[in-house]
Amino acid sequence: MAILRRLTLPLLLAAACMVSGCAYNADLGRDQLLIVNDDSLARDGEKAWADTLRQSYVSKEPRKNARVQAVGQRVIAAAGLANRPWDYAVFLDEAPNAFVLPGGHVGVTVGLLALVQNDDQLAAVIGHEAGHVVAHHAAERVSQQTTSRILLGIAGAAAGSTDLGKLLKDHGDDAAKYGVLLPFSRKQELEADKLGVDFMARAGYRPREAVTLWKSMQALDEAQGGKSGGDELGSTHPSDAVRISELERYLASRGW
Repeated sequence: MAILRRLTLPLLLAAACMVSGCAYNADLGRDQLLIVNDDSLARDGEKAWADTLRQSYVSKEPRKNARVQAVGQRVIAAAGLANRPWDYAVFLDEAPNAFVLPGGHVGVTVGLLALVQNDDQLAAVIGHEAGHVVAHHAAERVSQQTTSRILLGIAGAAAGSTDLGKLLKDHGDDAAKYGVLLPFSRKQELEADKLGVDFMARAGYRPREAVTLWKSMQALDEAQGGKSGGDELGSTHPSDAVRISELERYLASRGW
């Protein structure tokens, strides 16, 4: 399994780039595998947003909604995304969370609004979500998942009934998941963190408040019995401790 995992990463990335081509993203400073684009995901995003609004409880409190929209518009403009319409909604969920959907939709929970201590920290969260959009992370994830399935199928067929073929058949999905997809997702989260502080600083907010926010998240996780510095192998998100450390390093490099 360890050998297969080591082979899977270069196999998938190198073959995918040769077959589909990789696009360079200047904001990230790296190539991306993109066999779909954001526009192709917008329809799914619109449906998901409509479903979420229909199935969830949405806050009607004017001050909460106005706050999210005001901070959001400043950050979205700083991210260079103001050329498209954006929708904002505050959901009646006590878990601190936020999300972005393709097509220009941002959701924030009342739990998050209760956690953030100021608009700077709210800007850090919305900046993070805007970072996913600028980085084309949704399209990249779909491209990775699609390509991994195709290439593992090709590799399995080519290996036939050999020992490698049996390994690919029995463990190929796990190798792709743990060797490529989950680690890359953690990398995307850290990229969005860094882009987010760039955007919030550009919008006039204090970038160091992003670290304060994640320390609050870390304290909340620990209070709820979580392990903020625990094993990341099976997680799509980096630990709170890793995020704080990486943000501190990035802020220092930017002189913030």
